[in-house]
Amino acid sequence: MDLIMLKAKLHQARVTHAVPDYEGSCAISGDLLDMAGIREYEQIQIYNITNGERFTTYAIRGEEGEGIISVNGAAALKANVGDRIIICAYANFSEKELETFKPSMVYMNADNSVSHTANAIPVQLA
Repeated sequence: MDLIMLKAKLHQARVTHAVPDYEGSCAISGDLLDMAGIREYEQIQIYNITNGERFTTYAIRGEEGEGIISVNGAAALKANVGDRIIICAYANFSEKELETFKPSMVYMNADNSVSHTANAIPVQLA
């Protein structure tokens, strides 16, 4: 049986641009895409911490090293510049693949620099 699992996450990134008249997608700094293991044109889910919106789009490569997170097209109506968002990519894994798989999680500072990375989320305590 295959399971859909979290593959990669950019946690608490800040939206730097919201461009409704763009073709669509979400432009993400190339270095952040590479660090998280998200591919250009890969489907992503965006969860807006600021306003609760959740939507699906795809990633495109943004300028390297600039911390760009540009929500484009119709999705730009679901996020404003400065909003905190979580960007997730999911993939199908077999039970065998899951024996060794760990997701790639990149935690962001308010300026979209990287705070730290991890491969697991700590157990939530009561």
